[in-house]
Amino acid sequence: MNKSDPIYVTQPYLPPLEDFLPYLEKIWSNKILTNGGPFHQQLEEALCKYLGVNHIALFTNGTIALVTALQSLRITGEVITTPYSFVATSHSLLWNGIKPVFVDVDPNTLNLDPARIEAAITPHTTAIMPVHCYGHPCDIEAIQKIADNYNLRVIYDAAHAFGVQDHGGSILRHGDLSVLSFHATKVFNTFEGGAIVCPDAKTKTRIDQLKNFGHVGEVTVVAPGINGKMSEINAAFGLLQLEHIDKALARRKEIDATYRERLAGVKGIHCLADAGEKLANYSYFPVLVQPDYPISRDDLYHTLKENGIHPRRYFYPLISDFPMYRGLPSADPANLPVASAAAQKILCLPIYPALETEQIDRITQLIAAQSM
Repeated sequence: MNKSDPIYVTQPYLPPLEDFLPYLEKIWSNKILTNGGPFHQQLEEALCKYLGVNHIALFTNGTIALVTALQSLRITGEVITTPYSFVATSHSLLWNGIKPVFVDVDPNTLNLDPARIEAAITPHTTAIMPVHCYGHPCDIEAIQKIADNYNLRVIYDAAHAFGVQDHGGSILRHGDLSVLSFHATKVFNTFEGGAIVCPDAKTKTRIDQLKNFGHVGEVTVVAPGINGKMSEINAAFGLLQLEHIDKALARRKEIDATYRERLAGVKGIHCLADAGEKLANYSYFPVLVQPDYPISRDDLYHTLKENGIHPRRYFYPLISDFPMYRGLPSADPANLPVASAAAQKILCLPIYPALETEQIDRITQLIAAQSM
């Protein structure tokens, strides 16, 4: 590590290259590259066991998984969702011809606020799509109660929530479906990839058909599907990554604790707390730059960048501020005061297994120096 080396908000965990070569040799030998090959099947089984879920369908990426999840449940009309997320959440709705209805977030978790959901329900509402933001669980019970009362589906965007558990087990077991991302920036990655956690074999069968053009057998097509399959190379990499995931998550936990210790006395910097999860994955380290911090969030952002540290303003702007959404009545900032305020304060600091304590010191000392 060179002190002048840039520090990015994340860095993918990569196991030793030599450990991956035997997987590649097997792929070269059997010449199966895709279409649910042996590594694909093995990874689905391994992930079910690791995550504590019954069925999982692998995808080429999390966005296609979201699009397909909505298709599989035949969601139409309006879907209530959060403005405080990555745009893939709401883009998946538009790609299905569904109208997003934005609802404000909880000030403590920045997850969809159940207290705001009911007022947004109309005769056209068919589902709720919450996001476990930063891997912190939504208020599962409150959301499900609303869904049950109004006969709505619940699809969780769980892109951040790999391995997270509440006191009953995996948070991925909640709702009708949960969708994961295995993008390079995530705590568990397959270069690119994603998955849908399914409650039963029948649902998984429909999802598997949809991700393979709607094919059933060689000459029969039963639905207008898409090509969402994960390749054997991605699946093989995922199997190797699973061997290292516990070590990677343990290091993330250490980094999270170090940040909190170093920043505890810095006035105006608020470290976002967890949401009561039993097992966290420390996928992000978000802080809120409060008004009593001497400089603005954006000034701190630029100061860090000028010193070779590259945080990200996840999530700024809000989804509802982008051109394809801001004309929606629910996108009015007056309707989203908590999310709008958070978007102006949020800063996600670098966190990844290879981040060294000396680098954390460099980051936190710079943040503290601005408050002197």
